[in-house]
Amino acid sequence: MDNFRDLHYNSVSTYLTNRFGCKVVKLALDGNFTCPNRDGSLAFGGCSFCSAMGSGDFTAGIEEQIAKAREKWSKDCKFIAYFQSFTGTYAPAEYLRMLWDDALSHEDVVGLAIATRPDCLDFDVLELLSEYNERCFLWVELGLQTSNEKTAAAFNRAYKNVAFELAMSNLTNMGIKTVVHMILGLPGENKNDFMKTAAYIRRFRPFGIKIHMLHLLKDTAMGEAYLKDPWPLLTKEEYAACVCDILEIMPDDITVHRLTGDGPKDLLIEPLWTRDKHSVLNAIQQEFARRNTCQGIKA
Repeated sequence: MDNFRDLHYNSVSTYLTNRFGCKVVKLALDGNFTCPNRDGSLAFGGCSFCSAMGSGDFTAGIEEQIAKAREKWSKDCKFIAYFQSFTGTYAPAEYLRMLWDDALSHEDVVGLAIATRPDCLDFDVLELLSEYNERCFLWVELGLQTSNEKTAAAFNRAYKNVAFELAMSNLTNMGIKTVVHMILGLPGENKNDFMKTAAYIRRFRPFGIKIHMLHLLKDTAMGEAYLKDPWPLLTKEEYAACVCDILEIMPDDITVHRLTGDGPKDLLIEPLWTRDKHSVLNAIQQEFARRNTCQGIKA
C-alpha cells in the first residue's frame, strides 16, 4: 500500500526490497553479445534507434561493475546481474552458463536479469533458463517496443509479433518471469498506438513492464533521419500523461521497472527534456496526483 500511496504504481524496487529484505540494485553488465539483426543473420544495422553499444552505453566488465557497486552502495545491498546490451541469449548455451555462473559466484548477486529478443530463445536456451530459474531469482526482458508491426518494420525490429507471442507463451509456461519493453514516440505513432501496445502487453500479464521515451541519438539511422527531416516529438507533459494512461490500464500486480530512460547525454539529439530524469519522474507523479489515480484503476 505504501508503494501506491507514495508512487501511484507498483515499483520493482519496492518489490525487490520486500522480497529480499534489503535494497537490491541492478548491475548493467556486458556479456560481449551482438544481435541477429546486426550481424546479418536476420538483417544489418540493428534497430534504427539503437546506439553502437546496443543500449548498454553505461556497462562495464562484471568484476569492475560489482567492485564499483560495492563502493557506492551499503554492505547490506544486494545485486541483480543485468545482461543488458544487445541480445543476452544470442550465444551457445555453454557460453551463457559460464557467464551466468560467473555473475552468480559473487555473494552479493542474488539473481539474473536477461535482456533478449523473443526470436533468440531456442530450446537449449529455454532449458538453460528453466534450470537457472530453479537456482536463483530470474527474469527475462523482451524488447517488444510496439505492437504495431508497420512501425516495427520501419525501425528494423526484424521479427513479427507472433515471435513475441511464442516467447511469452514458452516463458510463462516454464514459470519464468518476463519484463516487456515499450517505447513511446516512435515515428508515425500517437497515443492511440501507445494504448494499443499497452493493451497488447496486458494480455500476457508479464511480471513487469518498462516504458521508455524514444531517444534520438547521434550516429544512429533514426537520429540521422531526424536531423535531415525532423518530426513532432512528445513534450514532457504529453509523455507524463501517456505514461499515466498506460499504467492506469495495467493490473497493479505488474511491476514497473522503468518510466523514463537514461540516454547518453553526449549522444542525445532529442528530446532534450529526457536529460533530467528526476524532472520527468516528478511530472508523472504530479499527473497522477492531479488525476487522483494510480496503476490498475482502469484495468
